[in-house]
Amino acid sequence: MTVMRTYNNHKIWFTAFLLLIVVGAGCGDPDKTGRNPGVTPPTVISVAPPDGAAGACPNTIVTATFSKAMNPASINDTTFTLTGPGNASVPGVVTYDASSNTATFTPSSTLALNTLYTATITTGAIDVYGNALASNFVWTFTTGDSICQSGPPTVISVAPPNLASGICPNTVVIATFSKAMNPATIISPATTFTLTGPGTTPVAGQVTYDASSYAATFTPSSNLALNTLYTATITTGAQDPSGNALASNYVWSFTTSVAACQASTVPLGSACSFGILGATPSVTSSGPTNVTGDVGIWPAASIVGFPPGTLTGAKHAGDAVAQTAQGDLTTAYNYAAAAAGGAVLPADIGGETLAPGVYKTTSAQPTLGITGNLTLDGGGDPNAVWIFQIVSSLTTAATNSQVIVPDDPTAHNVFWQVGSSATLGTTTTFAGNIMAQASVTLGTGATLNGRALARTGAVTLLSNPVNVPPCP
Repeated sequence: MTVMRTYNNHKIWFTAFLLLIVVGAGCGDPDKTGRNPGVTPPTVISVAPPDGAAGACPNTIVTATFSKAMNPASINDTTFTLTGPGNASVPGVVTYDASSNTATFTPSSTLALNTLYTATITTGAIDVYGNALASNFVWTFTTGDSICQSGPPTVISVAPPNLASGICPNTVVIATFSKAMNPATIISPATTFTLTGPGTTPVAGQVTYDASSYAATFTPSSNLALNTLYTATITTGAQDPSGNALASNYVWSFTTSVAACQASTVPLGSACSFGILGATPSVTSSGPTNVTGDVGIWPAASIVGFPPGTLTGAKHAGDAVAQTAQGDLTTAYNYAAAAAGGAVLPADIGGETLAPGVYKTTSAQPTLGITGNLTLDGGGDPNAVWIFQIVSSLTTAATNSQVIVPDDPTAHNVFWQVGSSATLGTTTTFAGNIMAQASVTLGTGATLNGRALARTGAVTLLSNPVNVPPCP
């Protein structure tokens, strides 16, 4: 009996040990398990003002958006700093918005004019699992030589557009402001950004604010009703960090589609006339590039290579037209990024045939490649819509890759929302509107049937035909 009891005790302890291993393996950082292979440190994916930006407003706030959720306690005035001439520290308040993974540095007073500033996120910033940035993230910007963006903020762009019809019932509603806003006045109280319909019936939903793009998003709790008029309102409760409120309520309306649908076209607004739109430091072309539309950049003002490159539209170098287009691009980018649903894509979609709808990559496989032919089959509908949500970069292989849209060769309703940069391989043919958070690069001889729109970085061209789709 004693021998049997000892044997059973050994079995019990051995079983308990195995259970401890199994439980322990499932309770750690998901980056370290099979769900997300490898340990992934957080990164900074976007900043405002952009790196190298010139002419930043002296009343600006400084933001950094991370690739993943961060530990709020680690985002403070020691891990997020701003320095001016002579490496002098700029006093300010640091906050962190968990809904957008964005840290904000609000200077205690207006910055000096025509001055270079350096912002730093240190490795003391850690994610919710204790993973730190691999290295300090540093960027610079220069203020302008005059006071700008004084007075009340304004709403510069919305989606869906005012009086739009045929909007899919799973839409989100977005408003982009002319300047940085106080997130607390946008998110709470819930009466600042509202949606009603039919009539004055309130629509339940959640409001978020992206500090890096000055954009507020209203996400309805459930799909909207079909064939119904809805009204969105931003009230004068919305204020900038200095306490300046909108001068008056901003109101717009749209009507949902008669029949159920999954993806509405992305409203490009004034960015629609641009074949090429960059941010900083330049739009650069080498060789006989031809763009059948406008070429622009803002806030930088450098457009190089036209001529010998040609365009059928106009050049807008750092002017008000390019500034407005960048504001509309921000709204379009956020609208595409928030489109509901989305089938998960493999790492490379060359050889695939995809029906209209929303498609996405994930944090486990954030990049997207195209090697070979990708066919977007609209089933005979020339107005079918495709939205691709890419966490990180988009790359097409050189020589033997192309995107084919049989029902719409202009690809006016194909949208690529790219979380970092897009690169088209040499002599390939690509279709659709590229909206990149950072930069867009077209390899030598690559043909783009669409648009190359960069929110914070450069656009680089090398002897490329850019055939811009018609605007609505």
